[in-house]
Formats: sequence, structure tokens, C-alpha cells
Amino acid sequence: MSVEELASRIRRAFESYWAGIPEISDLEYDALVRELKTAAPDHPLLEQLGSPQVAALREIRLLSPMISLDKVYSLPELLSWVKSFARTDRDERLLVQPKYDGISCRFDGQTLVTRGKGETGQDISDKLSLIELESADGTGPVNRPARGELLIRPDRFEKLRSVIRSRGNTVYRNTRNVLTGFMMLKDPREVRQLEFAMKQTGAYLTLVDYDRVSFEVSAGELESRWQELTDKIAALPYPMDGIVVKFADAVYRQSLGSTAHHPRGEMAYKFVNARSPSALEDVEWSFGKNSLTPVAVIRPVELGGTTIRRATLHNAKNILDLNLQIGDDIVVERAGDVIPHIVSSSPGENRRNAMIDRCPGCGTELVWKGPELCCPGPDCFETRLCRLSAAVRALDIDNLGDATLRQIMKQFEVRSFGDLLKLDKRKLVSLDRFAEKSAANLYDALQKARKCDDFRLLAALNIPNVGINVAKKLLKTCPFDRLRTLSADELGVMEGIGPERAAALRKTFTEEKTFIDELLASVELRSSFGAAEKQTVCFTGKMPEKRAYYEETARQHGLEPVDQVTGNLSLLVAADPQESGTKLDHARKAGIEVISTDEFLARFPPQKKGQQEEEQLSLF
Repeated sequence: MSVEELASRIRRAFESYWAGIPEISDLEYDALVRELKTAAPDHPLLEQLGSPQVAALREIRLLSPMISLDKVYSLPELLSWVKSFARTDRDERLLVQPKYDGISCRFDGQTLVTRGKGETGQDISDKLSLIELESADGTGPVNRPARGELLIRPDRFEKLRSVIRSRGNTVYRNTRNVLTGFMMLKDPREVRQLEFAMKQTGAYLTLVDYDRVSFEVSAGELESRWQELTDKIAALPYPMDGIVVKFADAVYRQSLGSTAHHPRGEMAYKFVNARSPSALEDVEWSFGKNSLTPVAVIRPVELGGTTIRRATLHNAKNILDLNLQIGDDIVVERAGDVIPHIVSSSPGENRRNAMIDRCPGCGTELVWKGPELCCPGPDCFETRLCRLSAAVRALDIDNLGDATLRQIMKQFEVRSFGDLLKLDKRKLVSLDRFAEKSAANLYDALQKARKCDDFRLLAALNIPNVGINVAKKLLKTCPFDRLRTLSADELGVMEGIGPERAAALRKTFTEEKTFIDELLASVELRSSFGAAEKQTVCFTGKMPEKRAYYEETARQHGLEPVDQVTGNLSLLVAADPQESGTKLDHARKAGIEVISTDEFLARFPPQKKGQQEEEQLSLF
């Protein structure tokens, strides 16, 4: 093909991909793009393949261009790339993250902008009411800066496709089809109608922060841990088409620079569209936060350069819908998503029921709650472990992972959060692989948790879509004790709640009364009710101007500069928000907003008498 024929073929494939009717596989598409880069490296089409067309309010020039990632299609290729740039063969630290299949976006606190063509992005702030943000501190409105991927989760897609049709009155085919359809809406009335439908179904679009899921490994252990990391990423509820690996040292990663088309310090491992026959050998049931989740154990097959031994079954009802039994012949696919899934099945010669009716942890008869199987047993060890684990994470207790928590519960017969707080150093030091220092650190963390903010306790209840930010908003207007007594209707009219969250709150307050009482009896609760918002700001890193300049600007806007990052900090301003460091790590873990100096000055411009400051939009 000539260059123009090649460009025409790529453009048509790109448009059909985002229309939800791909003409060719990802592998074939990427091969065409590589061919065009070789034949005409400066072809303008190469700069236009970032994001699909959207109905934008305006086009904005990005302060820092966001270019696409280079790609590999096998583990040996990935390892070769790591080796070519790693400073040491084994000790170089890497970050392994999902490669989401959506639209790359950035929200700076006011404006939501797509990656667009790399140099310029599209302002889609009029769609903010259709989107929820999922970040390290939970799910809620898009009301804090984030850099991530705009997408629709498969579970929400299933809810929406039954009530919303495209302009041609056809059912949306897949999540990508829905996303582009919604982003092309121009009429504010249509956006409001869609927002109403989303409120009724509880199914919003998702902006998932890139830092929400990230695993750190050394270069030396990447190959041995690859299957484990792939399995963890596969369990995530997002559309994905691969995995991103990048150097953890942000300064070093940026020092590697970039080509005209991609940064050198990051690499995308793409899964090719592939499917293979296999057989269902077993079904494993794992305890989730609120239900038992089935996972298919299959006869091992090679897909996308990885040996696949498990495939998602989503929920218990899906097994019944597929009429799936152990011993059946199946076809497993990894296409468009990193999650291997079963495409089709046919009865095997020796079939065995894949369903269970009793809890594998305690033997209690299971109950159906929608499409999920749940254990109602009040003394179920696994259920208690999940609840305590969620409480430990929400209450910010360091040095206590699930494996250690399981060991503590079994060894010391810990049943409640109160039991956990009563542990002394003598007991903790007797744990496997625990030295005096480890025991002392865990003991100190447990004692610190005795004084607890009410919003952290509410977040610890693991209520769907009620994270730290939503909990803070609720408890500033209603004390915790009163909140527990409100009906679903009363909860539903509170700002930012709506019927879905209200029902989840009411259900949790009723069904988990004993567990909540145990938590309340174990901690000294600090109330947020009626408290004025204390706006504090901390600065970190080497900044373009002297620190006093930024602190004086903060005071001009009523902010109080402080030197330390605590749980009550309102805002952390960093010279480079992507770096790691004590203050940055603490802020991310505590759910504190982190912005750059440019974003700070755009939001809080210096006030100089007689001089009008030029507004600056900070993007990417």
C-alpha cells in the first residue's frame, strides 16, 4: 500500500474501533500503525490517533503533551525493554498497572479535558454530572484533581443498555460504543436526560485514577511474578486491553525522555485477540467484600504470551445463565479485555454441578442477593476477615496486611475490631516473621487507631460508593448516631447521596448493627458534625519560586500554610505530583488532594494591587 492508502486504512480502522464494530484485530491495527511510522514518521495522522472524537465545549492546548505508549506483545519483549533501560539487572523498581480501555483525561479541579491529539485536548466538563471518580480513597463525584481513564465498567454497562438506546434506536453493542455515544452528546437537554437515567440505575461513567491500582516489583522478580500480577489485574472490574509497566523512579523515568510518539520510560504490554478451546476443571469461590465470587479453573491454555489457568465468571447467577458445569468443554478468550472470559461452552462427558449451597468457610446455607451468593452466618471467619480487613484499610492502620490479619485472628481468636486493639506487644512479637521492631510498629499503629475520625469509621463499613469524601460530606451535616437512624428516603435527599447510596446506607446500618456497635465500642470517635472546614496547605519539593512566595499566596486566599502532612490537611502542593516521597506517599494514602505548583497558582492566583493576573489552565 502507498502511504496514503495505509493512512486511509488506519483511519477507517480507528473510527470503526471506537464505533464498537472493529474491522480488524488490535494486532493488525498496531502493525499498520508501525508500518506508517516507518514509511512516513512525520505523517499528521500519527498525531491524531490518541482519543476518539467527542462533542467538546472547546479545544485547549495542553501545557505538557500526553503521547501514547509504545507496545510489546510478549513477555520476552517486555523483559528485553526493561533490561535495555534498567540501571541494575535485579534491583530497579518497576510499577505494574492496568492499561484501561477508554479515553485518557485529566481533571484539574475545574475542567475535565481529554488527551485529544496529544498537544491539544477537548474540554468535556459539561459531562461531569455523568461521571464518578474512582481513586485511592473511594468512589464519588469528580470534585478533586485526577489523571486517569474515562470508561464504563461492564457491570454498569449491563444496567444502562437496558434503558438507553443510541440515536438510531439500537442497543449499544459494548462499553466502547456506549462511551463514545455519550461523549458525542451536544444538547444539554440530552445530557440531563442521561443524567436522570443514570441516577435511576446507579450506573455512571467512571474516571478511574491511574494511581488507584499499582503494584511495585523489582526488575529481577518481574518474570516470576508476572502471572500473579496478571491475575490480580484480571480481577478488576474495568475494560482493559493490556498492562502498563514503567520505572518507579519518576525522576529517572522522565530523564529517559521520549521519541516523537512515545515516552521511553513506560511500556504497554498488549493482549492480542485470541481464543482457545479448553475445559472447565473446577470452580473456586473466593470471599469478596459482600459476596462469594466464582472463578473458573480451566485446563491451561496459552493466550497473548501468558498461560491462562483461570477465567472470570463474574457472579453466581452467570453460572446458571450459561448452564455451565464442571467437565464442560469451553472456549476461553482474551480480546479487548485483559480479563480472560468464557465465550461459549458445550456439555462434557462427565459433568458435575459447579454451584454451591453452603458457605465454604463456615457451612452456613448461602442466600441469594440479586445475582450474588452471600453468607449470612454471623460467625463466619471469612466474612469477619473481610470486614476487619476493610476496617483496617479505612482506618489507615499501617503494617497490617490480610495475611497477617488472618494469622492474628486464628492465633489469638480475634473476632472483632475491639479484640484487635487489645493485642499487646508480647503477643504480636510471637507472630511468624515478626521481630521486635515489626511488633512495636504494628502495636503503635493499633493504638493510634483508638482515636478515630467518624468519616473514616463510616468508610470502614465498606458501603458501596461511600468512600472517605462522601463520608466527610455526610457527617459534616449529620452526626453519626443520627445518620444511623435515618430512613432511606431521608438519606436520599441529602446532597450527593441519591437513591442507590441511600439504600446501601440503610441496608448496612440495619444488617451490620452488631459490627458497627463493636467498632463504636472500640474507638474514641472524633465528630465532624458542624465543624468548619479548616483549609490548610503544605508545600513539598523544589519549586520555581521561593517557598515564601507560595505561602504568602495561600494566605491571601485564606489558607493556612503548615509544614507537616496530617490527616486533617486540606491540600498538598508538590513540585512534581508524580514523584514519590514521605509527604506525597502519606497524602495519597490519606486521600488528601495533591496538585502541582501550576495548578495551585491557577486556582489561587497571587493578588497584586493594580495588576491583573493572567489566568492559567493547568493540564496534564
